[in-house]
This record gives sequence, C-alpha cells and structure tokens, in this order.
Amino acid sequence: MNPYLPQRYQVLGFTRESPDTFTLTVNMRSKPAPGQFVQVSVPGVGEAPISICSDSRSHIKLNIREIGNVTKALSKKRKGDALWIRGPYGKGYPMKELEGKNLILIGGGCGVAPLKGVIDFIEHHRSRYRDIRLFLGYRSPDEILFKKELKEWRKKYQLEVTIDQNQHGAFCYDAKVGFVTEAIKKAPLDPHASVAFLCGPPVMMKASIDLLKQKGFGERQIFVSAERLMYCALGVCCHCMIRGKFTCVDGPVFRYDEIGAYAHD
Repeated sequence: MNPYLPQRYQVLGFTRESPDTFTLTVNMRSKPAPGQFVQVSVPGVGEAPISICSDSRSHIKLNIREIGNVTKALSKKRKGDALWIRGPYGKGYPMKELEGKNLILIGGGCGVAPLKGVIDFIEHHRSRYRDIRLFLGYRSPDEILFKKELKEWRKKYQLEVTIDQNQHGAFCYDAKVGFVTEAIKKAPLDPHASVAFLCGPPVMMKASIDLLKQKGFGERQIFVSAERLMYCALGVCCHCMIRGKFTCVDGPVFRYDEIGAYAHD
C-alpha cells in the first residue's frame, strides 16, 4: 500500500479510557516502530495525527483525546465503523540499538499512550532488555489511562503511578499523590547502561530531564517524543520544524542532544 494515500479501515473495538480519552482498535495490518504515528481522517470533517499505542501485526490501537472536530468525530466510532488512515510515519524509539540496556519510561497524561507502544514491544521481546522502570503521572484518578494494563505492568515491571491531586479520595490504582517528578527525584536511578524515554507535557519533560541530568544521565541517554503541528506528515508543510529537523520525518522521537531544550519549548 502507498503510505502517502489514505486507506479505508474498520474499527474493531472502542474503549473509554477517561472522560475525554478513548482507544480505538483498527484492523490495520502493519508493523510500526514504537513511537510512530498515523494520520487519521474522517471524510467531511478532517485529518489528525495520532500516536500508535500498540505492538501487533494484526491491528493497531490509537489512544485519542477529544480536543477538536476530528477527534470528537472519532469518539463516535464503534465496532464495524470505517475510518481512513495513512502512514505509519516518523521515527520511533531505537529499540534495536538499545538492546541490553535498562529502560526508564517517563510519561505524563496523554503522553503515556506512545509509551504504551514501547511497553507492548518490550513484552514481546522481554529478553532483549534489562531492568524496566515506569514512571507515569496523571492529574487526577479519573484521568489515569490504561487501567486494565496497569495491573499487569505492576506485576512485571517497577511501576510508579502518581496523580497531581485526589481531592475526593477516589480509588486511584495504587497511585501516589504528587508530581511524577517527585517520584523520579526519590528513585535510585543508575545511569550506567541505562536510557530514558520521555513523552508528556513540556513542563514535565523539562523537569524530568533536569533531574535525570542531576543523576548523571547524558543527553545521548535521553530520548524524547516531541509534539508539534503535523499537517502533511511528509516534511512539506514545515509547520513541525525543530532546529532544522522535521518532527514528522526526523522525529517525533529525538535523542535529546539532537534538539535539546527545543523539545519542550
């Protein structure tokens, strides 16, 4: 198939993750690299870039937040409905190059979705990597994503989930109240043979990177998923340029020394 042209696919399942976030399972047979994205369109409404949050040859999963006309239209899709997709696009996390390393995954809010694709990949190739640590932060218990998966991840990996606040004392899946950066600061992270993957709000990423540097991590050991306006996904429209690089083609995953502070501006 031509990756530059939208193709028609069918929704296999819909899962509500939070009040404004949902996951669609789509019968797109592909093998995207963890961290890649696709352009999803609804005829007559528009198109939007969505990160892939799975690792499978038989389907893809797309975690989507309702923030515009396209995503609101996608929130109405159910099993059997059609949508259009082109891609996958971009550069993902370099999983092959990092075999034998300890992996530290730091995600905030919707930024956990691309990292779920990494976690799925690790589960399918567990022997290739050493220790796995997950730091996942959310604003409130209602906004915690992938609640079902969290139970499994807690059994297999070193997992810390934080919520900024829990005003009503709601059940929060063993999450600690506080910022995810507080959990990172307290954790005994050894930079030797370790790399960190980050995806989330710019403020969270900046603070997390500063903490990692204080713990001895170099910029070549840190990988970030950058977020920019990506209309064409082909490096043509230039809306997503960072330091002369296109987020849609050269990213969205960058090693931190490639783009530095521009990743979280």
